[in-house]
Amino acid sequence: MDVDHIPFARPGNRGAAAPVQQSVSDPALELLALVATESAVSRAELARVLKVAPSTVSLRVNELLSAGLLVETGDGNSTGGRKPRSLQLNHSAGHVLVADLGAHHVRVGVMDLSGALLASDAIELDVAQGPEKSLAVIAGLFDELAAGISSSTLRGVGIALPGPVDYDAGCVDSPARMPGWHRFPIRDWLAGHYNVPVFCDNDANMMALAEHTLRQTSADHAKKPRNTLFIKAGAAIGCGLIADGLVYRGSTGTAGDITHVRVRAAGERACSCGNLGCLETVASGSAIVADLVAAGVDVADLSAVVELANNADAVATTQIRGAGRLLGEMLCSIVNFVNPDYVVLGGALAQVEPYVAAIRSQLYEGCHPLATKNLTIEKSLAGPHAGMIGIGVLSLREVLRTSTLVPSGI
Repeated sequence: MDVDHIPFARPGNRGAAAPVQQSVSDPALELLALVATESAVSRAELARVLKVAPSTVSLRVNELLSAGLLVETGDGNSTGGRKPRSLQLNHSAGHVLVADLGAHHVRVGVMDLSGALLASDAIELDVAQGPEKSLAVIAGLFDELAAGISSSTLRGVGIALPGPVDYDAGCVDSPARMPGWHRFPIRDWLAGHYNVPVFCDNDANMMALAEHTLRQTSADHAKKPRNTLFIKAGAAIGCGLIADGLVYRGSTGTAGDITHVRVRAAGERACSCGNLGCLETVASGSAIVADLVAAGVDVADLSAVVELANNADAVATTQIRGAGRLLGEMLCSIVNFVNPDYVVLGGALAQVEPYVAAIRSQLYEGCHPLATKNLTIEKSLAGPHAGMIGIGVLSLREVLRTSTLVPSGI
């Protein structure tokens, strides 16, 4: 599967006119998605797939043509008469800039309105240096990428963040591993720099959205998810939930923050959040590294642990399997409660099969049979691009849904 093209997979006409100022209705967005994924490329096909009248399709198509998001050509496949007119996305309608910020790195990309990831880059970046320095670095990377995309207009910016996010305010709230970032106006800072709409969300939420969207649009997945639970197992543990196709954030943005759930196996271990006995202290990558170092194993970071385990090192494998078992035990109650279609495992530890196997076995053993009857447990499809893809999907949806199809600077 080509994960560089979601959710709108087909580049359109690069020579089409630029879009005018106009919002797009939800019904028109549904039609746009069908054209973008080549599920239907003519008005007749759209009417058949959507099960609506041709006149209704024409209204929605005209809405998208007027907004400059679609172009119409005469190169459709003929069934004997005149060739039907074919609908395509307007590639030159614009692009969004996206970033996935981790504790010690950042990935940045540029995505066109078809959902194609046109370019990307990644560097090491320590969030502990504070928000202004970090955002200045990200803006510099954005500017370098955007310099090579001169054929379209910047429509929005999205950033996935490794902490609880107040989505409405555009900032992180009380993050455990981001000193100096509490309530810093991230969205306003970036909006002031680029003068376009900016979208901020939690990284695990965005990874969940990427994995959910990939499975919705993939021909390789006959079972289309409605509810997807994503687990990010890296230096820390994150969790994102897509419920009925929408990101579930909770009332204060902490939905999915399972890393700070207290577990008996952690005893009184001190956690970075200031509490004792959190899951993070026994099941995260950081905890695994610390335990191995305490046991006399020479490992510098989680990457070294993953390499050891994948080379069948008995001590590292045992430690990772035990962490996976603890995470799996805790996830049983979540799977029973949420009853998802998919549990997707991502992050560095998901590269280690004993870790994945331990989680899978615990879920099948500890969940109610009805909760696992139709459950699929599998690894991430998007891999390290998941955060970027997810925030790109969110940004594109919001840019298209709201009245933001306006050239930058107007």
